[in-house]
This record gives sequence, C-alpha cells and structure tokens, in this order.
Amino acid sequence: SDVCSADLSLKMYYLKKKKSDKPKKRQTSQATLVKKLDKVFSQYIRLRDAFPNGTFRCISCGRIKPFEQADAGHYHSRKHNATRFDEDNVSSECRACNRFCADHLIGYRENLIKKIGTQRFQLLEVKAHGTKKWSCFELEQLIKYYSVLVKKLSEEKGIKL
Repeated sequence: SDVCSADLSLKMYYLKKKKSDKPKKRQTSQATLVKKLDKVFSQYIRLRDAFPNGTFRCISCGRIKPFEQADAGHYHSRKHNATRFDEDNVSSECRACNRFCADHLIGYRENLIKKIGTQRFQLLEVKAHGTKKWSCFELEQLIKYYSVLVKKLSEEKGIKL
C-alpha cells in the first residue's frame, strides 16, 4: 500500500507540475505579444495622426505639438481588452494631457465624436464594456499588420521612429 500511495503522489506531482507549467509558458508569450503589439500599434496611431511636417494635433487639448511629444492615448483605458487595439479608441494625445491631466477625457470625448461620429462613438462604448480574450495567433497577425503600416507611413510622412 505504501508503494501504491507513493506512486500516486508521484503521479499527482507530475500532473500538477505539467498543468501549472504549461499555462505559465503560454501567458508569458501572450504577455510578450501584447507588449509588442502595444508598441507597434502606438507607433501606427501616432504616425496615422501625424502631419507630414512632423507635428500632430492633440485629441484632448487641440494644440499642435511636435511628433516626439505624442502618446497613443486611449479613450477607454487599456484594461478594456475589447477596445485596447481598436483604432477608433486610440488617438494621438500630447503627453501632458495623457499622463498628467485628470480631465483630459472631456476634450477627448468631444473631439472623438467630431472625428468618428456619434454612431461609431456609441458602438465603441458598447464594445468597451464587452469582453475579449486575444489569442496568440490574433496578436501575432495584428503585429504583422501594424508593422507593415508603420513602415509605410514612416516612409510616406518622412518621420523616423
């Protein structure tokens, strides 16, 4: 009976080990992919919104500032996975508004509605409150897609990243 229980506990150890090891590995690569996509998506948004002379207009305060001062500001925060990589949800925003201005969403909302219209704004609202679980495949495809766009826009607008 001792051999049997030792054998069983050994089996349980390996079963538990395998189960806990596998998701950790997948999550790490998924977290890495999200980080990579965050970076290339941010580059895309900032280039998309940039003027060819290397400036941009902040979605919140409306000021024209140099490209280097642009953040990719999210209307619905990045914690909302469903809208994290939604182009309607992210616009170029000056660092001051995005990082330090508590009421920046007031101007952001007004200008976002002007930019995308009421219907798309309302759809974004609904989408933000939904749930989305990104697969590694989806993240990899989006990274490829936005990398191509970043290269194209960077060359077209003459803005180096």
